[in-house]
Amino acid sequence: MSSHSPYKVLCVCLGNICRSPTAEVVLRHFCDAHQLDIVVDSAGTSNYHPNKAPDPRSQQHALKRGYDLSTLRARQLTTQDFLEFDLILAMDHENFKNIQSLKQKALNQYKTHQIRASVALMSEHDPVYKQQALPDPYYGETDGFERVLDQCESSAKAWVQMFKQQIRTVDQ
Repeated sequence: MSSHSPYKVLCVCLGNICRSPTAEVVLRHFCDAHQLDIVVDSAGTSNYHPNKAPDPRSQQHALKRGYDLSTLRARQLTTQDFLEFDLILAMDHENFKNIQSLKQKALNQYKTHQIRASVALMSEHDPVYKQQALPDPYYGETDGFERVLDQCESSAKAWVQMFKQQIRTVDQ
């Protein structure tokens, strides 16, 4: 992590209307709470919902916990994102594969040294949901949206600890 420009994290799911916008807002909340200079955004591997607001059920459940998703709009992951973001967090294993595939296209399109982004699972360091997929709640019941929030909070806290360790390492 550089101390010059903010570290940039992109949360990615399939459609960018349920999991990744929730992960974006939750991760931003915990980064801000720890006064970390980190920019958080989200995208989808598909272009199913261009410029659409997050799913109303995601918004409703998030708001109950104090997270406002209402201003977010869906967008698709692009090869340019690999130049602009330091870390891309996949919400599940299938999206992880799709992100890696697009990263390969970015490597073919740009010079290798231009690619900044590393790719990891949202739950990579999560002690509770260690490397588990964040289940897509879209076709399910309300408990799925609560599970997304529980897992996003748990994983976001784990990432904040990782970011803080990286900052300590850079500063030494």
